[in-house]
Amino acid sequence: MVKPPFNLDAFPPFTLKPLTLGLLEENARLTSENASLREEIARLKGLKGKPDIKPPSKPSGMETATEKRSRGGEKPRRGPKKPSVPIEDRVVSGVDIPPGSRFKGYEDFTLQDLKIEPQVVRYRRERWLTPDGRTVLAPLPAGVSDHFGPEIKRFILAQYHQGQTTVPRLVELLQMLGVDISKRQVVRILTEANDAFIAEARDVLRAGLTHGRWISVDDTGARHQGKNGFCTQIGNDAFTFFATTGSKSRANFLGLLRAGHGDYVLNDQAFSYLRRRHLAGPVIALLAAHPARHFADQAAWNAHLAALGITTMKAHPNPVVVATEGALWGAITAHRFIDGTVIVSDDAGQFNVGEHALCWVHAERLVYKLDTFTEAARKAKEIVRALICWLYADLKAYRAAPDPHRKAELKPRFDRLFKRRTGFASLDRLLARLHANKAELLRILDRPEIPLHTNGSENDIRCQVIRRKVSGTTRSDPGRDCRDAFLGLAKTCRKLGVSFWEFLGTRLGADVVSPVPSLPTLVAARLKP
Repeated sequence: MVKPPFNLDAFPPFTLKPLTLGLLEENARLTSENASLREEIARLKGLKGKPDIKPPSKPSGMETATEKRSRGGEKPRRGPKKPSVPIEDRVVSGVDIPPGSRFKGYEDFTLQDLKIEPQVVRYRRERWLTPDGRTVLAPLPAGVSDHFGPEIKRFILAQYHQGQTTVPRLVELLQMLGVDISKRQVVRILTEANDAFIAEARDVLRAGLTHGRWISVDDTGARHQGKNGFCTQIGNDAFTFFATTGSKSRANFLGLLRAGHGDYVLNDQAFSYLRRRHLAGPVIALLAAHPARHFADQAAWNAHLAALGITTMKAHPNPVVVATEGALWGAITAHRFIDGTVIVSDDAGQFNVGEHALCWVHAERLVYKLDTFTEAARKAKEIVRALICWLYADLKAYRAAPDPHRKAELKPRFDRLFKRRTGFASLDRLLARLHANKAELLRILDRPEIPLHTNGSENDIRCQVIRRKVSGTTRSDPGRDCRDAFLGLAKTCRKLGVSFWEFLGTRLGADVVSPVPSLPTLVAARLKP
């Protein structure tokens, strides 16, 4: 047994207590750091590490705790509900009516039912043999391209994406209803010939980035072809867009903000970005001295960097990474996306671009997750959480009714709260870290239209988490793109108050009650001031 370097019995108890607390905090920090180092060593050795799929975050109680409750606690009454489909009137005649009775009109009773039955149509196409030996075959009706009609395609797409049904159960259900269909045919309907839907999802993103005054973003783990990846959500109150990629870097996020464009641009905004990211002056001079400013795709951009010798430079920050981010930012601004748009995130580094704001719920969650070992630490933690909740409630009130005097009061309150020293070392370090984010946490004072949290993003991305739990992984690139596009379109329809069922029917040529216009047009109309 190793003998300690000093006699512990010689220390009085009041000196051992702070030492023990410090050791517990240091042990928690070293445990987390040790786990990160083990994962990094496994990655460098090429070993298969633990899947980097985080569980969905639980919503904080701070938002609901600061909401105004209705008087008396009574829920508002529901009004009469009317069916959204045409109503067929059937008159029911009275029986055994006594003579001399007077007719007093009708009393309505509404019955709703559903009729599901397969329909099989055989087109008997005429065949003619011409005198010169050619065979002429009568054409199929307009809209008929394969052996499955628009109604069954609509049913499959709605059940899979909105109903979150698995393919085997969907096949079993269709066969039970009398449809002769196989698993492969269902998968083809889900993944093939859906380019128009994918294009509409991309155009929804373009409309949201062009007209939206703010967007909130989030990501979650996703698997594609058996490999870990990430699904990024971009949206606001009018639209939702999903994209699954293999990276969650800042360059990946900037690439998604190009909304389907693949170009790289070096303009004034790009060079401003490079200077903000502290790219070396000689590298910026090399890029500025060359006349080329627009590059069609990634291959052309990489060739340009190689020709200038930037790819062989060893410096910090990495000149290739920062230069690429700058060119991506230049492309975003060249297409006039997120012009004046605030990006609200949970403080993940890849989202910190442009005019950035932080989520207060995630900031408070950091305080909530702190481990405490003494009654004094627990009391300090609860006091700070109460003060944060109080400030959050006043920020919500300011957002509802902006006022210059209240704005002048909130800034010093923020400083007093996050500059306070509680004696709880971990809490004091966290408060100092949050105070460093003052500009992003108080962005709402200048832009009161933005939300104080990213709860909308977390609610949006939950459908991707459910899909991941149900189906695990996508196997093909078209399958991945279709899943992201349809889930985003379904969320967008819900935000716009549009029936996803009617949307699918309109696009597929099925019979619909109310045709749905272009979703990008609806998004632009909703976001325009």
